[in-house]
Amino acid sequence: MDFSALTIDTPATPWTGRNDGDSPAHRRWWQAVGTTGRSSLDATLPGPAALLGFCSDAGVLRNHGRTGAATGPAAIRAALGSLAFHGTRSVSDVGDVVVSGDALEQGQATVGSALTRLLDAGYLTLVLGGGHETAYASYLGVAGTAAVANGARLGVLNLDAHFDLRQAPAPSSGTPFLQMAHAEAAAGRELNYAVVGISEPNNTRALFDTAHSLDVKYLLDEDCSGERTAAFVSSFLETVDIVYLTIDLDVLPAAVAPGVSAPAAYGVPLSVIAAVCRQVAASGKLFHCDVAELNPEFDIDNRTAKVAARLIDTLLR
Repeated sequence: MDFSALTIDTPATPWTGRNDGDSPAHRRWWQAVGTTGRSSLDATLPGPAALLGFCSDAGVLRNHGRTGAATGPAAIRAALGSLAFHGTRSVSDVGDVVVSGDALEQGQATVGSALTRLLDAGYLTLVLGGGHETAYASYLGVAGTAAVANGARLGVLNLDAHFDLRQAPAPSSGTPFLQMAHAEAAAGRELNYAVVGISEPNNTRALFDTAHSLDVKYLLDEDCSGERTAAFVSSFLETVDIVYLTIDLDVLPAAVAPGVSAPAAYGVPLSVIAAVCRQVAASGKLFHCDVAELNPEFDIDNRTAKVAARLIDTLLR
């Protein structure tokens, strides 16, 4: 696919990083990622993947959070580029959609349009956020695909400390899943939404009431043992044909992911989150994914960026 046909604010540039050699045995991510639509690897099974950055923290600002997530995509690329590349999947970088000022809805629509074209062309897509307003941009892309139009059962799995079902005058990083529920209802469908890692003290009773009214499946952070989480995800996967997986990095403990808009006092262990990523990828139902809320301004030793890179490597390997 020719990425120049997509509406992108900042086209991808070649990645750089440490060079231990040019042979496949020495390959790192920066050497494996293509930027023109033609990857440096053959598009063998599993199918090709495409990365798209969403440089936005307008939704975080609207939600009265600490801004800085707009620089998240660059930090994730930098952390990912130096990792050893052990996969067989071809991976391409499409570039960035940039939200200027408060033009959030326009940016989300631009991302959605690009994702729909990529998904319909057979790519596994992954968006680098951005605040968690990234989620509604991702949803627009997924909901517009031929797969959904042809009746594929879509499930949205969120790894997050928050429901993000807030009732608000304007869309923000706290509203995307309520927006999805309304959009699905308008399309004559019901949102199949599940969350791993909900922090009870950080979600009001009103948010729990909204979650219950929408039949949201959720697992509290204190209940996220490995076995219980695996069973929860397995049960969810049985109800869907395709999965949109969204990872809000604030699902992790603050010591592991300090560079987020809202650090978690408790959080879900990284080993459990990584296991969920492996489980969803292994199911064969992963359709689209994103990683959101990396805020490099508050990151310590690039810990959060490195965690995001590790999870992406797990999902796309």
